[in-house]
Formats: sequence, C-alpha cells, structure tokens
Amino acid sequence: MAPQLALLVNPAARGGRTLRLLDPVARRLRAGGAELSVIVGVDAADALERACAAVAERPDALVAFGGDGLVHLAVQAVAGTDVPLGIIPAGTGNDIAGALGVPGKDPIAAARTVLRMRPRVIDAVGVSSGTGQELFAGVLCSGFDSRVNERANELTWPTGMARYLVATVQELRAFEPIPFRVTLDGGEPIEREAMMVAVANTGSYGAGMRVCPGALPDDGLLDVVMVGALSKREFLRVFPRVYRGSHITHPAVSVWQARSVTLEAPGVVAYADGERIGPVPVTCEIRPGMLRVLT
Repeated sequence: MAPQLALLVNPAARGGRTLRLLDPVARRLRAGGAELSVIVGVDAADALERACAAVAERPDALVAFGGDGLVHLAVQAVAGTDVPLGIIPAGTGNDIAGALGVPGKDPIAAARTVLRMRPRVIDAVGVSSGTGQELFAGVLCSGFDSRVNERANELTWPTGMARYLVATVQELRAFEPIPFRVTLDGGEPIEREAMMVAVANTGSYGAGMRVCPGALPDDGLLDVVMVGALSKREFLRVFPRVYRGSHITHPAVSVWQARSVTLEAPGVVAYADGERIGPVPVTCEIRPGMLRVLT
C-alpha cells in the first residue's frame, strides 16, 4: 500500500536556496510509491497549525524538509502520536538528522530513508518557561551561545553561518561569565559562574558543534554540560574543541546526567533546536519514547 506522506516545507531554509531541491525530492518520493501532500505555512504559527491538522488526518509520516528549526516545529505536531517523523535535511543546521543517522548532505538519499518507513523510538524533552511549554529533540543552550543566537537574529547581513561568526565576535567583546543556578532532579542547586550551560537529548548543535558528545536520544536521560568561568583568551582556546567534543576534558567543564534540569540565571535567554524558547528560568524534563522517527 502506498505510504501517505505529508511534506512540511520551510521555503526560507538556507535563504531559500534549498527550494530548488524540493522538486527532485518530491519526484523521488512519488517514484518510490508515496502519495504526497505538501504543507507550506505563511509563518511558523501557520505552519504548525497546518502540520497539526495534517497529523490529525493520520498520514503514514510527517516529513520535515528543512533544518533543525523545522524539525523542532514538526516535533510539536507529532509528539505523543503514532505518526512518525521523517527528516530530509535542507537547512543551515541539520544536527538532529545527523544524530539519528539520516543522510545530511544528500536529500535524495534522505528521501530513500523516508521511503523505507522504518521508525525508531526516541525521547523528546519538555521545556517549561515563563512563555509556556513546548518540546525539543536536540539541544537547549543558554549563556554565551544563546546570546550569539540573539545577536545573529538581529543581523540582516551576512547570511547563513557567516552571520553567526559575526555575532560570535561581537558577543565575545562584551561577554562576562554568568552566575548560573542549576538544579538536577530536584536536588541541591549547583551555583557557579559559567560561560554557558547546555541541556541535550542529542550530541550536537550549530551545524556540527558536539557540545554534549555523550548524549543519546533514547536513553531516558538528559546530558548537561557547563563550561565554567574562563578568561576570553582561554575560552577562545577551548571553544574550537567543541567540534571534536574534546572540550569536555577541560577542567572548567562539568558534565552531568539527569531526568529533569532547572536553569536559573540573570539576563539569559534559552534556545532549543536553534529556536528561541524565552528568558531563563527554564525547566527541562525528559519524555522517554515520545517520538517515532524514520531513520
């Protein structure tokens, strides 16, 4: 029987450059026997409403054609249902797809993965903040990295990853360590000055930065990494190691695992899957087995 697929598209992925891949991907899915409906929202809220409506019709999968931000949106629609999520990476950051073994550089290969219709059960993370509750599948960041995100979102030029490099340089000039309060599983709070704290279900973010290299998406646990207070010179020396995941051996870096994590800090905004969650404090709780993903 032909699979019924709802294809959720982000027309702005990579500045709109990936739209040229949409027709070949749609052709490949249809050639593989899929019956396809395409969903494009006028904005994020409209896209989510349309995605939820599509999931209510019980397709065989909701397929996100975009980057981590679109996957984040799709997670809100499919979590807790029996509709699996397919991913065709087509964004600036495709870290969630990479963590799940979805081909990241070949959308046609990713389409073939979808057509195999082999779901894997993974965890989601519920995050509560002053702005409400939602879910994420990858990494929540707070501190230096989230402030870089804030700056990057205000820039109109350059585009793509270059925008984040510019924002990183700008933020580093002004950045000072932040007093964090971290509570794991309701225990005694950990109070330290830190550069950043990440809470992770998967290992990487920011297009390949392995901030929590030991995180597994199906172990029922959150990985928490805190980079303690460092001089700017030392931070610049250590930070590139995040691409190898070797930063966790630095004496200023602490790593924990927990089922729930509460972060408190002044003047900090949290981002998850690259999307703005809202000002800290936030509480993250693991939701074991809440997602089915085609891998």
